[in-house]
Amino acid sequence: MELFIQFLHNTGYYLADYRYVLMIGVGIFFVTLAIAKNYEPLLLLPIGFGIIVGNIPFFKGFGLGIYENNSVLHYLYFGVRTGLYPSIVFLGLGAMTDFSSLLAWPKLMLLGAAAQMGIYFTLLSALALGFLPKEAASIAIIGGADGPTSIFLTAKLAPHLIGPIAIAAYSYMALIPIIQPPIIKLLTTKKERLIHMPEEKRTVTRKELLAFPVAGVILCCFLAPASIPLLGPFFFGNIMKVSGVVDRLAKTASTAIIDTATIFLGFTVGASTQADVFLTPKSVLIFCLGAIAFSLATASGVLFAKIMNLFLKEKINPMLGAAGVSAVPGSAREVHLLGQKEDPSNYLLMYGMACNASGVIGSAICAGILWSFNVG
Repeated sequence: MELFIQFLHNTGYYLADYRYVLMIGVGIFFVTLAIAKNYEPLLLLPIGFGIIVGNIPFFKGFGLGIYENNSVLHYLYFGVRTGLYPSIVFLGLGAMTDFSSLLAWPKLMLLGAAAQMGIYFTLLSALALGFLPKEAASIAIIGGADGPTSIFLTAKLAPHLIGPIAIAAYSYMALIPIIQPPIIKLLTTKKERLIHMPEEKRTVTRKELLAFPVAGVILCCFLAPASIPLLGPFFFGNIMKVSGVVDRLAKTASTAIIDTATIFLGFTVGASTQADVFLTPKSVLIFCLGAIAFSLATASGVLFAKIMNLFLKEKINPMLGAAGVSAVPGSAREVHLLGQKEDPSNYLLMYGMACNASGVIGSAICAGILWSFNVG
């Protein structure tokens, strides 16, 4: 009987309290959104299940939890803590990205840059609320709507905040269909939403596609050397794709490698939300600031597109500014769907993807700048 009682005391049922139950509920909610609603399942399913696994209570000292040295989860979490997984993801993203639309309409790069303003507004807000500079920089990057970039920068500046920042970043990426449409409709008129973009684009030559990743890595990384771990693999993946001489490597980078990194990244980020570490007032505040950051980024892109239209003869549909965040391809797809609702003959997807690609580069540069200002 004594052994039986000791066994009961070591079960998760006995060790659980309301915090673990709450977090498991969050994990189930994420899994439900991924399966039932098809909201970014590649992100929410591994994260949601990771949250469930990470919040099963256990007795300390056996090397079970993600924060215990020598545990399996701790070793898998190494790729998050060091920024390894985000760099691998960027390699795969580069191998998947087609820059032809962006090169055909280079002015759309400005929308990707404008959407990063949400990062800097949120940085000032976080500093005003008493966060340390490194913490504020890590929170602000959520405005880029780029999960890997958020994780990478937080791992370098504020590793104790990886859990809440990563969950916030990926949550808002998955909830794009809920967050972005009201902001876009608030800031645009029906007439603006009906603007058609040209159906034909300039033919982009192979030489341009080959020159872009080389020029891109030089220009961007000279500007922000701290972005090398993200943009180096990103542009390398892209030149593998467009070169046509290493198709096997490009295919592997865009499938098996990025898929493997995404699995471990999502699962371990979810598992890092261990209730006794994760549930703090600071985490709640980070979620609120993250929502503000993402909303401001969306609004900045839309408003900048409206400003550009004051000077352009050929008007831009201002909804494309919302695709300037680097949530690939979620925000581009949402802009396209909104355009289709207004006018089924209006096709904005390829333009949205051009803004998205610019946003990926822009958020990585912002992360490099923020890191360089917070060294030491």
